[in-house]
Amino acid sequence: MATLLHLDSSLLPASASASRAVTEAFRKAWEEQHPQGTVHHRDLSAEPVPHLDALTASAGFADPATHTPEQAAAFAERLKLVEELEEADAVLIGAPMYNFTIPSTLKAWLDQVLLMGRTAGPDSTLKGLPITVVASRGGSYAPGTPREGYEYVQNYLRAVLVDMAGAEVDFIVPELTMAAANPAMADLVPLAEASRERALVSAAEKAKQLAARVAA
Repeated sequence: MATLLHLDSSLLPASASASRAVTEAFRKAWEEQHPQGTVHHRDLSAEPVPHLDALTASAGFADPATHTPEQAAAFAERLKLVEELEEADAVLIGAPMYNFTIPSTLKAWLDQVLLMGRTAGPDSTLKGLPITVVASRGGSYAPGTPREGYEYVQNYLRAVLVDMAGAEVDFIVPELTMAAANPAMADLVPLAEASRERALVSAAEKAKQLAARVAA
């Protein structure tokens, strides 16, 4: 049976979060295709994973036979996250833009699961893993927009997930999510609503396509 690893990192509840609304649409469509499958959901905002510390990081570069008891315990917790990722047939990540980049909780998870020589590097165990990222943002950072140069979500995630881990990454980008709340963006509300609708439709379509691909 297919396994989907679903991560959300928005600070907001589903009723107020663009990224959570879209990941929910993706997950629902996926589950319709795989009713007997497994979905592991991690809410990184509600239950954040520990930030990588010197002890855990050093254990990742040392022979396990040389680990101190403290290193062994810390590394065992890291390996649980790594193995959960490796066991997934597909991954879904909600990655809203906060201050031009990803939430710190998502960065903490990435620091834990990207292990050089295992999930990162030329022989990565994540090579070819399909990852769908819902990269919501309050404004627009698309090519040709004034803030194009401040786009550090897609650029960063491509660098670590594609270049380091060898995964296949696909983005869904709901934009202008602050239009309804920001009077200065009032004229952009119709564009924001259209972007949200496209994202929801795209999420359902991509989930169905990916579910069929994984099952093949």
